[in-house]
Amino acid sequence: MGHELGKHDMMEELAETGRNLGSSFRHLSSSFRSTTSDLAVSSFRQNNDDEMELQWAAIQRLPSFKRLRTSLFDHKLLNDTTKEEEEIKVDRKRKVIDVTELGALERRVFIEKLITKIEDDNLRLLKKLKERIDRQESICLSFCFEAVVTIHIHDLQLKGTFVLRVGLEFPTIEVRFQNLSVEADCEVVQGKPIPTLWNTITSVFSALTTVRRCKSQSYKIKVLKDISGIIKPSRMTLLLGPPGCGKTTLLRALSGKLNPSLKVTGEISYNGYKFTEFVPQNTSAYISQYDLHISEMTVRETLDFSARCQGIGGRADMLKEISRREKQSGIVPEPDIDTYMKAISIEGLKGTLQTDYILKILGLDICADTIVGDAMNRGISGGEKRRLTTGEMIIGPNKALFMDEISTGLDSSTTFQIVTCLQQLTHITEATILVSLLQPPPETFDLFDDIILMTEGKIVYQGPRNYVQEFFEHCGFRCPERKGVADFLQEVLSEKDQAQYWYRKDQPHSFVSVDNFIVAFNKFHTVHKLNEELCTPFHKCESHKSALSFNIYSLGKWELLKTCMAREWLLIERNSFVYVSKTLQLVVIALITMTIFIRTRMKLDLVHASYYLGSLFYALIRLLTTGVAELALTVSRLSVFYKQRDCYLYPAWAYSIPAAILKIPFSFIDAFLWTALTYYVIGYSPEPERFFRQLFLLFLIHQMAISLFRFIASVIRDPPFAANFGLFTIMVIFLFSGFIIPQPLLPSWLKWGFWLSPLAYSEIGIAVNEFLAPRWQQVSSSNATLGQQVLEKRGLNFGGYYYWISVAALIGFWIIFNIGFTFALSLLKPPGSSRDIISLERFSYLKAKEDLSDTTEEKELPNADSLKAPAETKVKGMVLPFKPISISFEDVQYFVDTPKKLREQVCPQKRLQLLQDITGAFRPGILTALMGVSGAGKTTLMDVLSGRKTGGYIEGEIRIGGYPKVQETYARISAYCEQT
Repeated sequence: MGHELGKHDMMEELAETGRNLGSSFRHLSSSFRSTTSDLAVSSFRQNNDDEMELQWAAIQRLPSFKRLRTSLFDHKLLNDTTKEEEEIKVDRKRKVIDVTELGALERRVFIEKLITKIEDDNLRLLKKLKERIDRQESICLSFCFEAVVTIHIHDLQLKGTFVLRVGLEFPTIEVRFQNLSVEADCEVVQGKPIPTLWNTITSVFSALTTVRRCKSQSYKIKVLKDISGIIKPSRMTLLLGPPGCGKTTLLRALSGKLNPSLKVTGEISYNGYKFTEFVPQNTSAYISQYDLHISEMTVRETLDFSARCQGIGGRADMLKEISRREKQSGIVPEPDIDTYMKAISIEGLKGTLQTDYILKILGLDICADTIVGDAMNRGISGGEKRRLTTGEMIIGPNKALFMDEISTGLDSSTTFQIVTCLQQLTHITEATILVSLLQPPPETFDLFDDIILMTEGKIVYQGPRNYVQEFFEHCGFRCPERKGVADFLQEVLSEKDQAQYWYRKDQPHSFVSVDNFIVAFNKFHTVHKLNEELCTPFHKCESHKSALSFNIYSLGKWELLKTCMAREWLLIERNSFVYVSKTLQLVVIALITMTIFIRTRMKLDLVHASYYLGSLFYALIRLLTTGVAELALTVSRLSVFYKQRDCYLYPAWAYSIPAAILKIPFSFIDAFLWTALTYYVIGYSPEPERFFRQLFLLFLIHQMAISLFRFIASVIRDPPFAANFGLFTIMVIFLFSGFIIPQPLLPSWLKWGFWLSPLAYSEIGIAVNEFLAPRWQQVSSSNATLGQQVLEKRGLNFGGYYYWISVAALIGFWIIFNIGFTFALSLLKPPGSSRDIISLERFSYLKAKEDLSDTTEEKELPNADSLKAPAETKVKGMVLPFKPISISFEDVQYFVDTPKKLREQVCPQKRLQLLQDITGAFRPGILTALMGVSGAGKTTLMDVLSGRKTGGYIEGEIRIGGYPKVQETYARISAYCEQT
């Protein structure tokens, strides 16, 4: 017993000594440097000079807030390097900086230093980040009696290994879905299913006598049919299936972004949490297959805004804990990795290092400062827009990514590069990624870990990629050697292509339906493990505290408002031409107006009083109609707003408040210019206070008009309909303004319209302000002043206090329209409906197919898939004869003016060449494929040849049938199917 107690005491002393040795490791390593130099511990071994150690020691002594923002940065990358330092070539290679003060050039050069070859360097960077988080230091100390200092514990020689471990982990998310079904309502119509105006009218009238569009013929389309599965962290999953099989619906369902009108049954959980227990929209990121971006913003600005709205997640907390433990353990991190981690862990920066990183790995750095563009403005290519859509979502801290057709418009090499980076992100940071691709090339297909194969809303196979061919061979189908596995998987489910892959030649082939594949898969060996995992519940206690988001938005209210305010001001600057042209137009019209109503022709009598009133009313309608431009600008950005709102980047009020506030200076400028130019020239009442009152009233009517048309745009949302409704609203406002039809002449049952018209209150206020002035107080024979007679004639005989009532009414209208704008943005769904429209024939086909699938298996029935869809009616037409022509082009050049920002940074030339020495020919009867990587200029060449370019400079020869091309004639014989 005594021996055991002695041994126990000895072990306690040994452990205590180990702890003391670990805490004083830095001191020991310096004391025994002469004898134990190979045991010195440091994570940064490349530059271990004394000055570097002193700099890092100074950083470690800073307060926590400053320490997390300060790092060692290569001074050669800084712009503030002095000439004296360059001349004397100082040995100091790094400089202590605040990472929040890095400029755009420093961030770009730093990322280029970190990542040169994207696939290799990105893997190296992620591994270093992982090593810093999981770092462990082994201190192997061998003590012997011959050493200068020998430590004895109970006369025993010590030899041991002590481990200093940071011990942090990445948050992970496991997504499960069980018995998931999604149904959509469809509308059955008889005859043509196209929703034309005539079909709609005839359907409405025919419903009174026949049952053509009624509830009895409503049909529910089952998009997803009772599917289950698991999306695991650290494994990248590929979602395969033909178009229309339900891939997008599954991705949207798992990310929590399904249309609310769809009926969803089943259960979806993240780490054991149901959708009602956290915020899935802010936890996951869904990358849509539609590229919706604000055309006026550059690629970098789009990513910066998204990064700022999505926040940093748990990066700051993780960095704080890493820094604390490294400080305790005496660990010196690699400066570049430390700089990168600190720069991406600071919230609210206008430009972040994460943006430059995403630009680099997606290959968008070459077009970072190019505007996105649209059909009217030249911008980036279609493939670059697709990559921008991907980068806009993955730039955030979300650990669950659901990507829908991210390879559309991309060449195979670019797709491979992007998927490689995603694979590295998945394996190293333990992210959860589900990617939908239509036809991935073989090398891209091999990057995935798991496969989900879908068709007809059902999952045919889910499991490791290595076993998918084994499963289909078990079913009797084998992929040929030179056939891509992804193409094989989709074709083997098709009735038309299935027979060619049947390899059991001794047995006749019969079509294997989807249901039969599912039955076979339920007996496959990989399903047993999947079913066991689904039956084993995920314990919530195992979930990382920062894996899920329980807040609706990533930023605070003030930060969201500042972010949206900065973007709104940027868009105003980009559209400055619109505002400047409107102001110049207003100035020109004001000059014309003041010459028509010049004061030398105006007298103070009843006749000329109508002229004064008319000039005042014209001023009101000019400032009212100036706000119409806001309608088009708002409608054009609504699609982007709905996408970002549904992704929970910001709320509606954060969008509406900046839109209202930042227009105030423009309203004041327009009102001031009109009043300053016309007031004294026309000869209104000369009192200064009346000048400012009229200025204030015109300012309010301009603000009210902008808010009104913004509200109309948010409710109507269809550009042509919104424009027509806006004109109709103006007409109604004019009609009830009290000028075109005086208020006394309005029928009694329409007088309410006068008090609902904002222009009526403006007319009252501006008329009272003018005609109750001292110079209009001449008393006539009717014992009424001249001003009162003018007001009574128009039905505007109100007291002077009605000016302030008018001001209050206009402010009220402004508040109501802005609140209505906010509520419309918050409550209305994006344009489009989940209700589908199908013909009666298609309905009968689907109904029969469903009835067959519900029939018991005891009866011998043909497979449901053997039913043929109703044959379409052949439309007879006439063949128009035409003369075959050839198109040839030689030395075609295309130049555009270099953007000012790009010219200042990297390209001093005034013109940028997009096409260079392009020569070729298209012959009749020959099908030609135009190929090239994303951004090579394919669309640009087709635009130039078809004559669609309205800007830039085109050089070279283009001939049609051997003759020089005449665009007016060529447009009549050509057709161009554009990418957009």
